Amino acid sequence: MAEIAKEVNGGDARDLHSLLFSPARDFLIRKNGEQVKIDSLKGKKIGLYFSAAWCGPCQRFTPQLVEIYNELSSKVGFEVVFVSGDEDEDSFKDYFSKMPWLAVPFTDSETRDRLDEVFKVRGIPNLVMIDDEGKLVNENGVGVIRSYGADAYPFTPEKMKEIKEEEERARREQTLKSVLVTPSRDFVITRDGNKVPVSELEGKTIGLLFSVASYRQCKEFTSKLEEVYKKLKENNEDFEIVLISLEDDEDAFKQDFDTNPWLALPFNDKSSSKLTRHFMLSTLPTLVILGPDGKTRHSNVAEAIDDYGVVAYPFTPEKFEELKAIEKAKLEAQTLESLLVSGDLNYVLGKDGAKVLVSELVGKNILLYFSAHWCPPCRAFTPKLVEVYKQIKEKDEAFELIFISSDRDQESFDEYYSQMPWLALPFGDPRKTSLARTFKVGGIPMLAALGPTGKTVTKEARDLVGAHGADAYPFTEERVKEIEAKYTEMAKEWPEKVKHALHEEHELELTRVPVYICDKCDEEGQIWSYHCDECDFDLHAKCALKEDANINGDDAVKEGGGEPQDGWVCDGNVCTKS
Repeated sequence: MAEIAKEVNGGDARDLHSLLFSPARDFLIRKNGEQVKIDSLKGKKIGLYFSAAWCGPCQRFTPQLVEIYNELSSKVGFEVVFVSGDEDEDSFKDYFSKMPWLAVPFTDSETRDRLDEVFKVRGIPNLVMIDDEGKLVNENGVGVIRSYGADAYPFTPEKMKEIKEEEERARREQTLKSVLVTPSRDFVITRDGNKVPVSELEGKTIGLLFSVASYRQCKEFTSKLEEVYKKLKENNEDFEIVLISLEDDEDAFKQDFDTNPWLALPFNDKSSSKLTRHFMLSTLPTLVILGPDGKTRHSNVAEAIDDYGVVAYPFTPEKFEELKAIEKAKLEAQTLESLLVSGDLNYVLGKDGAKVLVSELVGKNILLYFSAHWCPPCRAFTPKLVEVYKQIKEKDEAFELIFISSDRDQESFDEYYSQMPWLALPFGDPRKTSLARTFKVGGIPMLAALGPTGKTVTKEARDLVGAHGADAYPFTEERVKEIEAKYTEMAKEWPEKVKHALHEEHELELTRVPVYICDKCDEEGQIWSYHCDECDFDLHAKCALKEDANINGDDAVKEGGGEPQDGWVCDGNVCTKS
């Protein structure tokens, strides 16, 4: 914010009128066509809302902003001005019809472009808070509204500091009542709608389950948690769970809650978003544990529930130390057979469908490839891995790779596996669950390397293959050090800094960059880049240096294909200019 504030609020800063004014217009418009004089905004806090109909994250954020606007506009001096990024007037009009505030006319593209430039808008939705003099108050209006809603008004740095200090005080003085009781509610509910006073939960160990019923990960975790909950109840443990649903669909909330045995906050309870901040939620599902004193015992035991089930109770530091020791002993005793043999399941599949006994693989270097056909990054990585696999097999027959599928049906598995030259676990094999838990597979593609003894060499083999290809084999720490030494030696003859015609503004500095796209040839590069940090500009060594520089041959920087994307890219909660 400081950089934009310095530019907007500096000596050459425009006032509100000059920000929104054009020579042909001294007004803004409402959706009914009414013209509102810019000067009528004097004395108000203004949010400049950069948004567009084509932007999914914008469409999701706009109703939330409408709710906050309706709450504030009638009580305090708050106004919003829509600055459209739409590509045609019909889209603008249709989108603007859902908004109760003002807008820069669509026809005034010059003002809209100028505001984009003044406030350095690189992604939408973007909500910039300014005062009635046009000075920047808060550039992160979207984040502030999502997190604090109307409570953040007037959105000034002083108000944000006050909110942060109050949050810290609440964490220090936390009790069960301060977490679950609000001025309008002192109860939680059962699935049949009965109210249970929060006071009845005091003195118990409480799990606060943050979840969204429609998320697959939450559904899977909830079924495991229900088993743990029932076992603890059978053991007469003083334990209770309170669901804090972040679901925005009431029917989905009810359908989920009706199948679970625990308590919950009412649907769409306003304290839910406050609690996500209070416990600094970063992932879903999350199960926060409060001790009998109401203090936070653990910020998230979801992974522990997945790994250990009821054994992890009561989720104390002592219990986790005990589990850590057990896990360490288990890892030290790990063999290929302990990982891949379960009862009668003592084999994997060969390409011809024949069973290959795990015992035949003992003593080899093994890669475990967690992947799925529905996963675009997996489909992009698999062809490179096939190439690397073949290169390694040419050098060492005592090497094998096993595909562990997360595909959704046999047909998808068969189609995907047909592209692979290695072994596989059968589709739907129950060993997949235990392997995913052992290697803590949080995302795919994931590649784990095992040594000849069956012990884990690294869980980061995907990165090593991406950076070094077959040269990374056998993926040991010693081999990585050898490669690092080679790259260090390779760069000794290169200048530390260069000037280049494609980037005359700054010198380019020789920098270690894991992966980048060269701004000259548009191809992928790894390890060494001539880089400008300020401009995020990269050149391969071969592109930055003269053609006769000693950068070719066996020690050349590895490269691959890749094209930069044009226009806008939508990812998660934001659409950004690439």
